[in-house]
Amino acid sequence: MANYDFKQFDGKVAAAREWLAKEYRGLRTGRAAPAILDSVTVSAYGSMMPLKQVASVGVEDARTLRVQPFDASLLKDIERAISAANLGVGTSSDGAIVRVSFPELTSERREQLVKLAKGKLEEARTTVRVARDEAWKDIQEKVRTSALTEDDKFNLKDELQKRIDKANKELEGAFESKQKEMSS
Repeated sequence: MANYDFKQFDGKVAAAREWLAKEYRGLRTGRAAPAILDSVTVSAYGSMMPLKQVASVGVEDARTLRVQPFDASLLKDIERAISAANLGVGTSSDGAIVRVSFPELTSERREQLVKLAKGKLEEARTTVRVARDEAWKDIQEKVRTSALTEDDKFNLKDELQKRIDKANKELEGAFESKQKEMSS
């Protein structure tokens, strides 16, 4: 087989996979998961800071997270930031910690979440398609400049297709496991 470097293509596919995994960690299911708060930023000390830089987050029970500020004066700001993030969770504070409670998922909310997860899957697939198009253009350009032969081109096209199929299967697997998690 021709000597072609798929490193750039593989890197873009890996980035799409990681992005999808991160997005899925942030999708709320019925269980309390600290990762849902990863996107929350808090107004602290005159700037916006990620929640995990101003508080520790732990699981209290199956439906509750416990957010312990490093500085007690930030308690109200943390509570406000979590509410403003619109994550579909409830917040309450006892003056020392913020409790984030996860309500039971309704079937309607579950459907919305599955739709959202499917949309994220499609975004990741689009990234893979763009990477495929770039790699294919590069291969064709190398054939035009005689760096690769016509035979190489067809062998590389097959190899590229195998890599695309593998990437799509992995992305689909991530979606299916998230879907299963949301319906349990």
